[in-house]
Amino acid sequence: MEKIVASIITIGDELLIGQVIDTNSAFISQELNKIGVWVKRRVAVGDSKEEIVRALKEESQDTNIIIMTGGLGPTADDITKPVLAEYFGGKLVMNEEVRKHVVYLFEQVFRRPMIDRNLKQAEVPDVCTVLPNARGTAPGMWFEKEGKVYVSLPGVPHEMKGLITTEVLPRLQQSFTMPFIGHRTMLTAGVGESFLAETIQHWEEKLPAHLKLAYLPNYGMVRLRITGWSTNKAQLEMELDTEFATLKKLVQEWLVIDEDASLPMALSKLLRSKNKTMATAESCTGGYLAHLITAIPGASNIYKGSIISYDNEVKINQLQVSPIILQKMGAVSEEVVTEMAAGILAKLNTDYAVAVSGIMGPDGGSAEKPVGTVWVAAGDKHKLVTQKFQFRFDRDRNIEMTATQALNLLRKFIVENA
Repeated sequence: MEKIVASIITIGDELLIGQVIDTNSAFISQELNKIGVWVKRRVAVGDSKEEIVRALKEESQDTNIIIMTGGLGPTADDITKPVLAEYFGGKLVMNEEVRKHVVYLFEQVFRRPMIDRNLKQAEVPDVCTVLPNARGTAPGMWFEKEGKVYVSLPGVPHEMKGLITTEVLPRLQQSFTMPFIGHRTMLTAGVGESFLAETIQHWEEKLPAHLKLAYLPNYGMVRLRITGWSTNKAQLEMELDTEFATLKKLVQEWLVIDEDASLPMALSKLLRSKNKTMATAESCTGGYLAHLITAIPGASNIYKGSIISYDNEVKINQLQVSPIILQKMGAVSEEVVTEMAAGILAKLNTDYAVAVSGIMGPDGGSAEKPVGTVWVAAGDKHKLVTQKFQFRFDRDRNIEMTATQALNLLRKFIVENA
């Protein structure tokens, strides 16, 4: 069976100039993948009739499904509906059910006056199937042409998600016979993408044609994802499990977690499995480590808290860092992060701790300690390990890299000293 493939077209000048970040495409792609649809391309176009028509023509050449978001509002720059009406050979008409829904929203829910412009939301091409939008005024629209399905959805994420879940996915499953798509994902850290590729080259070359490996690098980590597609779900699951087990053995040295999870999630899961807690002492990251950990649901079970000792007085008064060591070695030193880690362990009475101090840039570096110099300490009340890093990026990425390496150093300490 051939893949069922889709394209996603996002419409709006605000997307092209970066004023709005496109999160819709990511959600749609994930949901389509769950039902066996392979997303081939994601295209962004402005509020231009010519660009929308060109995208429709081009994307319909080699895909089965085209999903559009955006341009369905009541203002002059929302041109998607009239363009679609013309493209599919129809005209705009007032849909009575949508009109009633819009009136209900303004009178009963929004409780504000409705003007004629708002009623234009109820105008739809007479050649489409209307998809009721329970979460807003602009309905979704379903078109079919030459065996292809075209779906137009509002750009408001909350409304789009409701329509995808309740209307679009069920209809697509009725319209197409979908193959099964399966994934297996793991996270590695402490090794580069190129070295990983060299290490697993022979295994990767022997993968069957319906299985594909993807490398997903990000901030000192690499996710490895095996994707497969087949009409036989049970057989595909067995193949994926077998190949995944082999891959795990090949990368065991750098394996963080054998599921599609982030490093903070992996660390949280590890701590929960041991019924242990952790804390952070942060200087250069300014609370970012705490943010990463507390963003995980259930963090209160494993995380005690943090002291953001950005100023040396806080290091001295709250973490009991020696002023003599600070003066002699400087805040960015092995000795200081060791005392920071020991201080937070005692202060918050936690099982594990990680401490960071560094120079994030763009200023503040020296010949001896250039921008990007970071010291990390991690461990428990019995043992602390330290590591020095030298990053070479801008401030934001240096902070990200510091957080990644700090959390991974703590994770490795817990695993190796269990």
